[in-house]
Amino acid sequence: MALKMRFLYYSGKAKMKSIAEAVKVEFDLAQNANAIDIIPPAYSCQNERLVILAVSGKGDPDDILRRFCFELDKKKAQNVALLVDGDQKMADKLIETVKSAGTNLVGDVKFIKIGGLPFLGGKLNDDEKTDILNWVHGIVDQLQ
Repeated sequence: MALKMRFLYYSGKAKMKSIAEAVKVEFDLAQNANAIDIIPPAYSCQNERLVILAVSGKGDPDDILRRFCFELDKKKAQNVALLVDGDQKMADKLIETVKSAGTNLVGDVKFIKIGGLPFLGGKLNDDEKTDILNWVHGIVDQLQ
């Protein structure tokens, strides 16, 4: 059974888009042109079973990210999973915001470290890709 899922990211790092593309391919999300997007997305979420929020940052989320997360209610997303390239404070603030919007936070927060070196071109190595895809599979398995 296909899961209605979106991968939304808030990062200027090319590797975050590579992660989104890997998830799109792995879960055959190609039929949905809006399956991956930046935050705020061009098209709002509507009755999504799962929204994966992937963010880069430290400390408090900026106003754009905070407002977007606060608007993710049950009508837009039943479940939210967090992938964080940052610190625990950022994760805690996002968890608090998502829960206050009334959405279910599913799975453990996945912390990653993405270097900002532009010459790497945002390419994922095999270990990183496997690790992230295993995390997403674990979340999807919880929901089915």
